[in-house]
Amino acid sequence: MSFSNLSAISRRKFLVTTSASAAAISLHPFSASAANNQAHLRIMETTDIHVHVFPYDYYADKPRDTVGLSRTASIINEIRAEATNSLLVDNGDFLQGNPMGDYIAYERGMKEGDSHPIINAFNTVGYDAATLGNHEFNYGLDFLDKSLAGADFPVVLANIVKEKGGNPRDDKTLVKPYAILDREIEMGDGARHPIKIGVIGFTPPQVMNWDRKHLESNVQARDIIETAQAYMPEMKEQGCDLVIALSHSGIGAAEHSDGMENASVVLAGVDGIDALVTGHNHLVFPSETFADRPGIDVEKGTLMGKPAVMGGFWGSHLGLLDLLLERDGNEWRVVTTTSEARPISKRNEDRSITPLVGDDQNVLNSVADDHDQTLAYVRRAVGKTSAPLHSYFALVADDPSVQIVSIAQKWYVEQMLKGTEHEGLPILSAAAPFKAGGRGGPDYYTDVPVGDVAIKNVADLYLYPNTVRAVRINGAQVRGWLERSAGMFNQVEPGSKDAILLNPSFPSYNFDVMDGVTYQIDLSQPSRFGPKGEEANPEAARIVNLQFNGTPVTDDMEFIIATNNYRASGGGSFPGAKGDTIVFEAPDTNRDVIVRYIVEKGTIDPKADANWSFAPIEDTTVLFETGPKARDYINDVKGVSIEDAGDGADGFAAFRIKL
Repeated sequence: MSFSNLSAISRRKFLVTTSASAAAISLHPFSASAANNQAHLRIMETTDIHVHVFPYDYYADKPRDTVGLSRTASIINEIRAEATNSLLVDNGDFLQGNPMGDYIAYERGMKEGDSHPIINAFNTVGYDAATLGNHEFNYGLDFLDKSLAGADFPVVLANIVKEKGGNPRDDKTLVKPYAILDREIEMGDGARHPIKIGVIGFTPPQVMNWDRKHLESNVQARDIIETAQAYMPEMKEQGCDLVIALSHSGIGAAEHSDGMENASVVLAGVDGIDALVTGHNHLVFPSETFADRPGIDVEKGTLMGKPAVMGGFWGSHLGLLDLLLERDGNEWRVVTTTSEARPISKRNEDRSITPLVGDDQNVLNSVADDHDQTLAYVRRAVGKTSAPLHSYFALVADDPSVQIVSIAQKWYVEQMLKGTEHEGLPILSAAAPFKAGGRGGPDYYTDVPVGDVAIKNVADLYLYPNTVRAVRINGAQVRGWLERSAGMFNQVEPGSKDAILLNPSFPSYNFDVMDGVTYQIDLSQPSRFGPKGEEANPEAARIVNLQFNGTPVTDDMEFIIATNNYRASGGGSFPGAKGDTIVFEAPDTNRDVIVRYIVEKGTIDPKADANWSFAPIEDTTVLFETGPKARDYINDVKGVSIEDAGDGADGFAAFRIKL
């Protein structure tokens, strides 16, 4: 039977139990049934840890059961015990990505001889090798060098170089391009034989754009496939019996294009590579996410026929590759393989989370002081705001809590698009209020007063761990985007008195306000789109007086829209945002971008500029409900005439707008 044809669930049914030191251990079938000339090698992978050692959300300032290397590590010993031979590798993006990483980089710093908490945690767990992801470069090369100095394991990366030679093998790389791990491997009969396992690392060449300010004039990037093809013969010449690619590059197209970001499928096809661990996408492989795509076999867990795995992100899964190796003389070959990503938690039907594992106390202890210092860091100010950041009126007027998100997104995308073909196009920014009452109740609003802004306040401004995206669309699509957003409102008959304004079936996270243009919403018109984005009234036109820099927006104008991955990939079904217009996929979360913006500016002044409003309708008023604390800010609202209309239902307050 070929176990490579079994699903993860079926494979577990074939585990057999043996006795070792009086404890029952479930062995993988390869370990249990390996012949005298065969050996089972298990490769364990973490990827995209992003400094998540503790199971804690520093932005929300509370524990979180879906993340944490301490949780992942707690099952490593058990998983090692299922195999006669094993290796543990990390696939990159470990140095940055949550407030602990920022605390070390921006607050504590790294002096010569200092140890970085994530490296301490890795050393405690006992890694055999790691590669660098794109986020390792976020804090600059000097910080990276000092952080890696404490690693008890080799860190490899082949396609980022200090000096280019005639071909990749002649390059002077930033770190070692590959390492050869000399190991003894236990065979099916208990005999031990030496084996040389090569590990080589790759990261997206786009890092040169993403971290231009740190990398320009210091390093250069090579194409992943070109680099791999050059190094494979050398690694074989150096005696590698097996080569594992640590590919911090996502699972993308099966056809090569120069400088591709998500190159793992093509990389798997390079002669000499025997297995791949992947990452960067923050997804799980094997999974149905990648079904029916060229070069990918989800059932077997292979890319181009090679075993591959992607272990989620933030410690959510431990990636497992199991290889049954056969020795013929001094030659080794892979007979068959299995692939699995083991989770640390499960999501229940009611969306609650059940943890599946506990913590490795040694790992927690290794970063305990840094964790405490990070908590103090997120609870104190990283900047100031000269205007209150609240969302009480975010659904009826331009709003400061949405404004700061838009400003930060635009600031970031402008930097990222410098030097690209899109530089110079006008950049707009689309953002929606996440905390705007509704089912969350009358207290479910953002409310950060004038003064200090702490990192944990950013979670109040931006609830979700989305990443920044940019799309390139035309004026017609901008108008369609805003028409979709305007479905937030009920149609209002001219002359109505106290008509109900908000459509209760329309979620606030789909009410995008677009900064950089001015426009009005004509509530006398029906909504063009239904609640789920279906076109209900194709001829309807609520968006009027749409202008850019005082000039009417025409259908053929081109714009860049800064937004998030959910929206850009089709979330909410917005015209111009169906996944086919994306021109930039950021490596950073929207939260991180907001924090960076606040840190850089020191004091922010996100006053609403009233770039959108309701078109006047004579002798007409509407009612809407919001939190009672909105009364404290009613005089600050710009571009709309609002008055207190008393108490609403269920603890809300009612307000009247004169159109």
